[in-house]
Amino acid sequence: MHLNVPPLFSSLRRNPAGALLVLAQIAITLAVLCNTASIVAHAVARMDRPAGFDTRDTFVIDVEPLSDRFNISSAEREDLAYLRALPDVAAATVTNGRPLTPDGTFNDLARTPGSSARSVRASMLPMDEQGRSSLGVPLLAGRDFRTDEVAADTGTDTSKGATIIVTQSLAHALFPDGQALGSAVYDGGTDPLTIVGITRDFMGPQDGGPAYNTYLVAAMPGRYGFYELLVRARPGRRDVALQLADRHVIAAHPDAAVAFTQTMADARQQLDADNRNMTLFLSAVTAMMIAVCCLAMFGLTAFNVNSRIRQIGVRRAVGARKRDIVTHFVAESALILGAGAVLGSVLALALGQWLSSHYGEPRLDLAYVLASIVTLWAVGQLAAWHPARRAASVPPSVATRTV
Repeated sequence: MHLNVPPLFSSLRRNPAGALLVLAQIAITLAVLCNTASIVAHAVARMDRPAGFDTRDTFVIDVEPLSDRFNISSAEREDLAYLRALPDVAAATVTNGRPLTPDGTFNDLARTPGSSARSVRASMLPMDEQGRSSLGVPLLAGRDFRTDEVAADTGTDTSKGATIIVTQSLAHALFPDGQALGSAVYDGGTDPLTIVGITRDFMGPQDGGPAYNTYLVAAMPGRYGFYELLVRARPGRRDVALQLADRHVIAAHPDAAVAFTQTMADARQQLDADNRNMTLFLSAVTAMMIAVCCLAMFGLTAFNVNSRIRQIGVRRAVGARKRDIVTHFVAESALILGAGAVLGSVLALALGQWLSSHYGEPRLDLAYVLASIVTLWAVGQLAAWHPARRAASVPPSVATRTV
């Protein structure tokens, strides 16, 4: 069967507003569908990734001051001395963030100084010489922090330079040639951060970016008005160590309070629950957008059929077959879907670039764009199929008498 394209444009020009509205809806739906599919896929992948550190025996206690009399630096040293002396504790440190949670600091690291340098997004945890041991993460190369390298009360201020320990993934992202150990990186300033150790991959604070891009800074946080005790208990002694640590902080610091305690096992469960809830929410919203888009395509095709009953009857009377009528309306739908797919692809790539630059999401893979085009094309054609068949089923004798 020969399909004339010019009559399709002529038919759509009779109702340009409806066609343009549906086209815009298809484009927006495609852009959202592509990026949602990418985000959901990465969220599901994050749920399957190992934490990389000892979540079973590790916990965090957040200490917040109640008055200006509370000396954070002194309290940190007192708490660490007490915890490290406990037989139930394998290692302890202080920090200002929590792995597996959004509670942390996120920086852009680069091999050269300056804001224009190519950077890698990473989460940062300030810790002392027992930081790595407190996580139970093995060292693959290099060494731990020395006591003299740990700067007191610097928080995330590394303007004077510092030593850092990076994960294997972050080391590879910064130095694909494998020369990370002993090299310097920059967090936007001009003073270098020297890499003295490389650990096995583990999840630091999470903001939706690369899960294993984490580094430790030799520092004792304090300037932000709080600190968090990160403690790794000996196997099977986590709950005992947690109770003892909690009681000590309450008794030793009347001018401070324990804001919360959290085991890393609970943090992992919460992270997986957050990813699962986000996946369900985004999937539900996207499914509703696709359904609305299909209804719009169905409504536009049905409107075009109802408004052209006379023309359909004339075509049937001069010899057009039912499949010719169906093909005409399905081709109109394909034309709108094709234009929407082109516009939607541009919007999808632009939205993906924005999400990547502002929220650290991975770059949108073209495979998601192609899959979304095929999906939206198929459901859009199915939505137009029923009105097109209804148009073809009208007898010529009835159609020609309809005004």
